[in-house]
Amino acid sequence: MMPDAFELLIRVLCDRRPPAPADAAYLYCTTTDNQMSVFRAARNMVDQRLTKKILVYQSAPMGGYPGGDQCKAGLQAAGVPADHICDLPSGETDFIHTLIESQTLVRYAKDQGMISLLITSPPFHQLRAFMTAVSVALQIYPELMIFSYPGSTLPWMETVTHSQGTLQAPRRQLIKEELIRIEAYQNKGDLAHFESVLSYMNQRDG
Repeated sequence: MMPDAFELLIRVLCDRRPPAPADAAYLYCTTTDNQMSVFRAARNMVDQRLTKKILVYQSAPMGGYPGGDQCKAGLQAAGVPADHICDLPSGETDFIHTLIESQTLVRYAKDQGMISLLITSPPFHQLRAFMTAVSVALQIYPELMIFSYPGSTLPWMETVTHSQGTLQAPRRQLIKEELIRIEAYQNKGDLAHFESVLSYMNQRDG
């Protein structure tokens, strides 16, 4: 792994906390197999008073995501108060992936005048989720301060469903799959390079 990539990975998984409570935290869509990771993280963020607003992608079930209503019910079952859970409107899309989520999230944050966001995804997906959110922010809302709050760890050897519900593998193998996707999306131009995301973090923390 290149030095910039390794530094970014460590910093994303061990990011600092916002200097004040964030305007919101967003839970990236995930399959039922991995939802408890983000549910537990949301509960921790609320308990630690890192934010009072947990954003959930409000859509019907699609692409392996069981839908906004199911996600909100799961959050409440995990101990997140209902008045802390808010919808991220999904618009008219009938498809979902990390880039669509990030574009929707950053536009919403800009429209709402938000200054800071926490983002959460299962640990194997956190690097790409953070990089995608920052890539979009650099294009349309570079003033937005995005912080990483990885989801709670679930058993690495457990076989789960991921990636629009089409990929099944132990969670440990999904790390490699995510790195393959990062390289592919960087080559395609959809994802900023490691040094650009590091520069964003350096400026954010400077």
